[in-house]
Amino acid sequence: MSTATGPLLRVSGLHKLFPIRKGFVRRTVGHVRAVDGVDFHIDEGETLGLVGESGCGKTTTARCILRAIEPTAGEVSIRVTDGSMVEMGTLKPAELRAMRREMQMIFQDPFTSLNPRMTLLDLVGEPLLVHGMKNRREREERVADLLRRVGLRAEYMRRFPHAFSGGERQRIGIARALALHPRLVVADEPVSALDVSVQAQILNLLLDLQADLKLTYLFVAHDLSVVRHISDRVAVMYVGRMVELAETDALFSAPKHPYTAALLSAVPEPDPRTRSKRIVLQGDVANPANPPSGCYFHPRCQYAMDQCRTQTPAWRELPGKRFVSCHRADELQLAGVE
Repeated sequence: MSTATGPLLRVSGLHKLFPIRKGFVRRTVGHVRAVDGVDFHIDEGETLGLVGESGCGKTTTARCILRAIEPTAGEVSIRVTDGSMVEMGTLKPAELRAMRREMQMIFQDPFTSLNPRMTLLDLVGEPLLVHGMKNRREREERVADLLRRVGLRAEYMRRFPHAFSGGERQRIGIARALALHPRLVVADEPVSALDVSVQAQILNLLLDLQADLKLTYLFVAHDLSVVRHISDRVAVMYVGRMVELAETDALFSAPKHPYTAALLSAVPEPDPRTRSKRIVLQGDVANPANPPSGCYFHPRCQYAMDQCRTQTPAWRELPGKRFVSCHRADELQLAGVE
């Protein structure tokens, strides 16, 4: 899958805090730490899977990268065509608008992400119009080519979204994301709302498009089986923080963080004769508005010691290009999946 020639995207110290306001004057009384110091990079031509429980900050991280929402702190840099790295936070509005050609998003829900009053020609062609393709005939030809690339017939461009199934609507969303020839595509749970058989078709389509168009993916999901199929590396988030990042096979076979091991134990076994070894975590997910001291995972971790309760574990690199945020990562022998 990967044809990496260096980092296309680099994220450093990314934070996103949402204020908690109360009272008549809406006074700020605290903050929700939706993204709490995230660091990673994505090589060109690579697929990085981003996983974790609902509410852990995956989608917020993706939207901060695209500047769909403004991060509170941190740097997001992308390598442009001349080889230099550009920090997104330093761009003026006009420069940021031009940079959006390089980065596009595939949304989770194919039913609400498409305007029901617009035809496919308008939906897929709108990015082209916004970025300067005024000639309608040229837009029609480009939209027809995009629809064929995602497995739809060109004559469908006169129809409205209600005439299509969920899988077909997601193909329309993919065509729209590819309209401007982006280099980075952020896919926010693009198959979670689809039937299993349709999921496989969309995943294979994404892989084919990546090979044909030399795309780089940030693939946000909670289904580990899907992530394993499409990703070169996998990053695991818990309560706004990254806890582990490694190559896919290495992470699935030998996790180094207890939370990763617990997630992997929940992956269903296809063989009904195989006895499940599910790790059932005790307690509740930490409150991002009032997280515990030290390691955020320590109240639910069976391996926690005093150091875990008082000291925040550093985000450090282990052999094999693996990153982990755990005091005991060097000594723990955790079970993975076959």
